[in-house]
Amino acid sequence: MKIHRSEPGPLRTSHRKASWKPVLATAMLLATCAALPAPATAADPPPPGTKIDGGNVNEWKEFFGPGMLWVVDRGLEIKVSEHRRLTHTPPFIAATEKYSGQVRLSEDGTHMLHHVAGLPFPTVDANDPMIATKLIFNFNAAIAPDDSDIRNFDCDTGAVGSRGERLTVERHFLIDHIRRLYMIERTEVEPIPAFEVNIDQARFKEALYPLLEPFDLKGVGFTMVRHLDHTKHDNSWLYLPALRRVRRLSSAQRSDALFGQDTDADSYEGYQGNPAWMEWSYLGEKTILGTMNAEHLPVKWAAPSADFMHDDKWEPRDVWIVAGKSKLPQYAYSKRIIYIDKEVHRIPYTEMYDHAGELWKMWVNNYKFATHPRPGARYGSEWEVAYRPSITMVDMQLEHATHCSLPSDLFPEEQGWYVNLGEEEGTTEDFFALSAIIAAGR
Repeated sequence: MKIHRSEPGPLRTSHRKASWKPVLATAMLLATCAALPAPATAADPPPPGTKIDGGNVNEWKEFFGPGMLWVVDRGLEIKVSEHRRLTHTPPFIAATEKYSGQVRLSEDGTHMLHHVAGLPFPTVDANDPMIATKLIFNFNAAIAPDDSDIRNFDCDTGAVGSRGERLTVERHFLIDHIRRLYMIERTEVEPIPAFEVNIDQARFKEALYPLLEPFDLKGVGFTMVRHLDHTKHDNSWLYLPALRRVRRLSSAQRSDALFGQDTDADSYEGYQGNPAWMEWSYLGEKTILGTMNAEHLPVKWAAPSADFMHDDKWEPRDVWIVAGKSKLPQYAYSKRIIYIDKEVHRIPYTEMYDHAGELWKMWVNNYKFATHPRPGARYGSEWEVAYRPSITMVDMQLEHATHCSLPSDLFPEEQGWYVNLGEEEGTTEDFFALSAIIAAGR
């Protein structure tokens, strides 16, 4: 199976066929998302230069969720940096200005009406009974590029060490591509704002294939369609070449971990399920420490016994906190606690609970906002976009973790992230066909 590597070439920006008109509003438009000021915290955030570990974490515990406290107690040293303000891209802001005034939430909160592109609810009010649902739809819109392709990334999964011991790697995964193509909500690459022909009536399509390692899973692939109709379940398929069969996944099975690792499809990005499948509630707001401006890509991993976590800058971030309870009876988790960044509506981390109400897992995003994923990258953007050098899923109950490098450091010339390039780098509708996945897995 061919592994794609970045070819050397001149530095260039994403090829965009569309132009966008300069907008009078600046990024401050989206800073008004909270109509009410945040309440003062009991203490100021730790100043830049502070190092937090198991010895002093209690002094700063209000700036962490319970999952992060577990990780710090396990050995992670948090290096606090200065807060750096972030904003959405100019085309996204322009779409917000143009379309948000017409957006409405359905009476039952399951879907939006008249949303075209951009942030659907740029102003939210803590007293609004539907604030949690609106925040989730804001997050859902914020993570939507026109298209993306993450290449040559790998993951290790295994038992978390203790007292300075390393994670015991049980399985190593190497994945060729994970691509996503949005059929609507497009702001940079033609067609804008949507494809005229959308036979599947999809919001977006996603495919991950083929697996290159481990050997017994070589050729495995996954594809899914998220439909515009909120009542339709995802059309999700898993191809298993060793069995020469295709397996359809139910929406509840999207919360199941597969192949001996800890991640589940619904936890990607922090939450990748359909908002209509959850009952949402608002828990409040606070300041946490999260990584939104990482320095290292490829990722730099922390020292044992926290070597399943990234070692990078952690900064104070103001977040909203929402809880999601699934409407699906066989869903693995009783609830998700989701922390949403107030500036760019991304999720630094999210926690999952079992059906006894006990903390079970945590997903951690390691974000880097930059014009290019790494120095010398062939492709980039005119403005800062979101890259993720790594992701981590920790199972606190089993003391087990899966951590992924995006891209793998096995490919030193690989930029890893290809955003808003469309046909130029092969992200077309043909890639998401089940027949393409089967052919690639043979």
